[in-house]
Parts: sequence; C-alpha cells; structure tokens
Amino acid sequence: MAEGKISDNIEEYLEVLYRNGSNGEQVSTTQLSKDLGIAPGSVTQMLKKLEDLGYIKYTPYKGATLTDEGMKIAQKITRKHRILEKFLLDVLKVKEENVHDQACEMEHTLSDEAERALCTMLHHPDLCPDDNVIPACDFDFGSCQECFSQKDFDQVINRKFNLLSISELTGDTEGTISFIRGKDELLNEITEMGIKVGQHLKYELNENNLTDKYFVIIDDEELNIPAEMANNIFIRV
Repeated sequence: MAEGKISDNIEEYLEVLYRNGSNGEQVSTTQLSKDLGIAPGSVTQMLKKLEDLGYIKYTPYKGATLTDEGMKIAQKITRKHRILEKFLLDVLKVKEENVHDQACEMEHTLSDEAERALCTMLHHPDLCPDDNVIPACDFDFGSCQECFSQKDFDQVINRKFNLLSISELTGDTEGTISFIRGKDELLNEITEMGIKVGQHLKYELNENNLTDKYFVIIDDEELNIPAEMANNIFIRV
C-alpha cells in the first residue's frame, strides 16, 4: 500500500467509485470513463494500479469495488467536497453552476482541521446542494454532542471502520448503529424513537420502503425512519 500523500488523481478515482458504488456495488469501466472524461483504456490502467495499492478489487470487463481502505479514503475526500459545496453556496453565495468545480479544486488541499471547523460552522450538515449525503467524519464519536464537548482534537482517536447512513443503503444490509449526527433537536427526536448507538439494524429493500421513509428493523422492532433521520444514522456494515 502506498505511503504518504495520496495523489489528487487517485482521490478523484476513488471519489467517483464511491459516488457510484458506496454500498459495495461494482462500478463499470464505462461508467468511470464517462464520469471522469477519460478514455476507457486509461481507466483500465489506473484500476490495475489502484488494485495493486489495495484500494479496490478489480474484475476485468466487469468493473471495480472499493476495499475498506479505498472506502476510507473515498469517504474522506467526498465528505470534504460536499461540505465545501455547502459552504460555497450557502455562505459565500457562489453561483450554483460553479460550486461543483470550485469544490473539486479545493477538496484536495482542505486540511482536516479546516474541514472540522466548516462542519461546526454549518451546524453538521447532512446533505450537499445536490441532496447527496455528506459522509460521517472519521472521529471515534457516537454523536455530534461528543464533538461539541471536545477541547483537544489531537487526543481524539480516528474510527477504524467505515460507516454508511441508512439512506445510502441500496440492498439488503445489516450492521451496528455506530454514529448519530445532528443538532440536539434531531438527536433528541431520534432518541425518543428508541434509537441509539450499539443497536443492531437490518435494512431490507422491499415494498415497505416509501419514497420519504426507510423501513428498518432495529433490535427486532420494525420502524419507518424519516429521510432526515436516515441521512444521519450511520451503521457499521
């Protein structure tokens, strides 16, 4: 596995793979070529390199999926990109049509400290301007309340595993609720539903899922989770 700074080019590839296959879906070379604007042959060569680095699993003529390590990097750069989009549009009032390209230019140089400051200033947002879920931070917190009370982030441990929000799940999935994001009001609403960190969650893709709610089973109790909550409840899969 490569050491040191990861190149912007590699981050771009992993970001596109995450955007198209965050829940373990295989992303085709054709899709990557289209999204990146790069010839299929060049994409294939990079996929082989990414596999050698341990960031993806690549199957010729079929496509690629992210490994745990690749997912970690992809989520981090995607998080920075989407927080920057939110900041550029909502705070700096940059024209909406320019937001994506400017965020692309800035995401590779945004420090973790600046990312954390932006997240706090924006009140821990869950969606970017395109209504895509902003991945969770990689601090080993159970909720944003723990982040609020933290004084010295140099002492905070980084999470060793990856998370997905309920609204990012695209097929039958189960795991442990490991992080709940949001301001006190949302956290209280989630708590009132009896949802907390440490519970087992099972998501089934079936007719019970509605357009604005997600049907899940949490510790054997069936629940319909509103979209706003689903964007902010993360499970370890």
